[in-house]
Amino acid sequence: MSSVLYQLGRWALRARRLVVLLWVVVLAVVGGGAGLLMQGLDNEVSIPGTEANAALERLAATFPQVSGVSAQVVVVAPDGGTVADDDVRTPVEAAVTALGGVDQVAAVTSPYDEQLAAATNDAGTATILQVQLDGDLGSITDATKAALTDQVDVLRAALPDGARAELGGQLFATEFPAISVTEGLGLVVALVVLVLTLGSFVAAGLPLVNALVGVGVSMGLLFAATSVATIGSTTPMLAVMLGLAVGIDYALFVVSRHRDQLRDGLDVEESVARANATAGSAVVFAGLTVMIALVGLGVAGIPFLTVMGVAAAVGVGIAVLVSLTLLPALLGFAGERLRPKAGRKAARKAARTAPRRFQPASAGPATAAPAGDGQGDGSPTGAARERGVFAAWVRGVTRWPAVTVVVVVVALGALTWPATGLRLALPDAGVLPRDSDARITYDLISDQFGEGFNGPLIVTAPIVTSTDPVGLMNALADEIRALPGVADVPLATPNQSADTGIVQVIPEGGPTSVATEDLVHEIRALRPHLQEKYGVEIAVTGFTAVGIDVSAKLGEALLPFGIVVVGLCLVLLTMVFRSVWVPVKASLGYLLSVGAAFGVVTLVFQHGVLADALNVTRTGPVISFMPIVLMGVLFGLAMDYEVFLVSRMREDYVHGSGPGRARRAVHSGFRGSAPVVTAAAVIMFAVFAAFVPEGDMNLKPIALGLAVGVAVDAFVVRMVLVPAVMALLGEHAWYIPRWLDRLLPHFDVEGEGITKELALADWPEPGATDVVVAHELVVDGPRGPVAGPVTVRVPDGGALVVRGDTGAAVDAVLLSLAGRLRADGSGGAVKVAGFVLPERAGAVRRRVALVDAATPRPSAADAVRAAARAGVRGPVRAVVVLHGEALAERDRRDDLAAALAAAQAAGVAVLVGTTGADATDLLPGAPVADLPGRAVAEPPRTPIPVPVDTVPDTDDTEVSL
Repeated sequence: MSSVLYQLGRWALRARRLVVLLWVVVLAVVGGGAGLLMQGLDNEVSIPGTEANAALERLAATFPQVSGVSAQVVVVAPDGGTVADDDVRTPVEAAVTALGGVDQVAAVTSPYDEQLAAATNDAGTATILQVQLDGDLGSITDATKAALTDQVDVLRAALPDGARAELGGQLFATEFPAISVTEGLGLVVALVVLVLTLGSFVAAGLPLVNALVGVGVSMGLLFAATSVATIGSTTPMLAVMLGLAVGIDYALFVVSRHRDQLRDGLDVEESVARANATAGSAVVFAGLTVMIALVGLGVAGIPFLTVMGVAAAVGVGIAVLVSLTLLPALLGFAGERLRPKAGRKAARKAARTAPRRFQPASAGPATAAPAGDGQGDGSPTGAARERGVFAAWVRGVTRWPAVTVVVVVVALGALTWPATGLRLALPDAGVLPRDSDARITYDLISDQFGEGFNGPLIVTAPIVTSTDPVGLMNALADEIRALPGVADVPLATPNQSADTGIVQVIPEGGPTSVATEDLVHEIRALRPHLQEKYGVEIAVTGFTAVGIDVSAKLGEALLPFGIVVVGLCLVLLTMVFRSVWVPVKASLGYLLSVGAAFGVVTLVFQHGVLADALNVTRTGPVISFMPIVLMGVLFGLAMDYEVFLVSRMREDYVHGSGPGRARRAVHSGFRGSAPVVTAAAVIMFAVFAAFVPEGDMNLKPIALGLAVGVAVDAFVVRMVLVPAVMALLGEHAWYIPRWLDRLLPHFDVEGEGITKELALADWPEPGATDVVVAHELVVDGPRGPVAGPVTVRVPDGGALVVRGDTGAAVDAVLLSLAGRLRADGSGGAVKVAGFVLPERAGAVRRRVALVDAATPRPSAADAVRAAARAGVRGPVRAVVVLHGEALAERDRRDDLAAALAAAQAAGVAVLVGTTGADATDLLPGAPVADLPGRAVAEPPRTPIPVPVDTVPDTDDTEVSL
């Protein structure tokens, strides 16, 4: 992947005008498409298959008058009067008639109508006109809402002085979130951090441009997608929040690496290509983890949550794509203006970041950086050479690592404890700003009638077999009225066709209270009794019951989603770091970060700690999907910080030597990566925190949870707990069983592959055209080395016989050279057809044909001829023949020998493996590579010098080149 990103970065820089133009066109197209196709967002949250939702869908067919969304008009008489007074009654009756004539209105209750009576309080001073609409929340048009508002304004003007009329209810219980000036403060903070980190306004502006382009494209696609899918109103804000955060951070990693390379003297084009390959590889991995976690929200099986996760994942994916294409083009336009000015600070940083160099095998084991390079060695003198905040930080947290670990775990455990009482619910009008009409109506109903009138329940039952439907409904109402927690049962009636009946239940508690939730369970617990006594199967529904069922379903999804996320964390990090303990430590650290975020959200939104300062309009349960969204998003961000910190520690560990190298790697790796991680975390925190003070109440808990989670994960878990645990584990931190190491795929997250390719670009010498070049090739098996070391060179059209005592050893060497087997134990260097192995094994496989002489059909000779023809017409440059000793018949050996000679004449190199018998008759005069363990007939070949800056394979054993 790093090789592809290297070429992509170089192309984007060279074609920078075209790249910028293409992104401008993409922005224009998706923006225009959004304007033409957008169908609006949806504020309704439901889960198909729950009892409440299924019952509501049945009511839509059998009792549509009560199944749709409703609005409420609260009328309060002036002091000393009642709603029965003529000066109140006349305008109210006129308003009922006018409201009933509004489009999409199915029915309006009236306090003066015995058939469709409106609720009136005990004192007769207030009444609630229930406006039942024909349709769900998403189908009610803005024109209908405006007409209702206008009619209430008319009513308000007609009422006597001192009277009140307010409009609210389910239809107005949620508001569409919008970007405010406060959210822009996050970008200002990000700009300041970028300037301080990168030292240039030009460099600081690039990540902002990168993020804004990515957000613009993702928002255009999201709004255009409303024409084919139902998208919730919270989804765009979540996508904006994530898109800004990751877009800035991913660009920061690339720009920071680019400036470091410019400081080291690279030219602009080469630096951009390398930054795209190295930092870009980490960006791809980070983006993939966030996207996988977001798409993983679908594990809950909840449609609106799945859409939310997919939309946010698309935004992150676009941020990655912009960072890998548009950003290199912008870096090309910036050119030399991003090169840091020479100075003492730059010189010191260049010394600290200078790459380690490795000696050839003949020079002995690899050595650490020379004294005075600023890396430090853990000794008092090495520590004395290091100055700065991060050097002091890492020395402090690793001085007594066990104490640091205990303190962090206890502190975060205490912060997590409040989350044990976390309650979830869907928000209602009670969380809206206090000056909004819907919130005023909500509070007025609570004062005049009780909180339960803001969230009535509907109990429905099929009564088609009843001979007395009215009497049956009254009997069901009496049964329910006797339950604790019931404030009133104002309505119990069958529909016009007498096949379905409803009972309206007013709970004593509010819509999101524990008492109301308990009442729903109590009513459902009556089901067996009512079935036995009356022969009816009841169901509890209504928007309050729907919210309770949604919250329960989301709560049940947390455990399986957590298992998926933690399991994914273990697999991904084991694959990246080739370690058992690093993934375990990272997973436990992630859980501590999530727990702390949950704890803070509980303290603020449920217990009211700092609620006024954060503009929390009402304390109580937290929005139902906050935990699962926070877990998914924070997982990806936590893995980002883990990779950026620990990958540098692993790099320094692999390149180090001598006693104490594990501890030295913790110190040097932390110093090298902590500044960028700090800047990235501060930016993330600023962007998320900016959505808290004025944010939508649906998004506010998520934003606060993410801000706290990022801060805790970056500054406490990754920058305190991680170095302490790594220092405590020492060499054991990098342990992985050999079988597991071979089983897991390799992921080049830091671009080591392209670094190795660049180091070997002119190896074995400039202009060399050898098809196969191998120096000290060693192939490992499950129990140790299988074959090697092998040092060979095969030119174009050349030949080589690989001979050994065992077929396994010969096959291992040849399959490695053919790109079919990863030489994990190799501490040397291998290039085949100009591509470095094992990093470019895919390219090698397309250029090396593999023939098994032991297979009768097609014959080995025919297979070699086919490969030779492919070499003339296409990319094949070598043929590898296994089991050359299998051809005992002379005519078959002669046929194969002739085919091999023809292949050589066509310029295709041939390699033949054999055991026991010689293969000189197959390749007369060809050099023979005898594997260690048998007598060597030919003189030993001259070792091939390897560049001293070659990067070794990232195996967990020390290697030297």
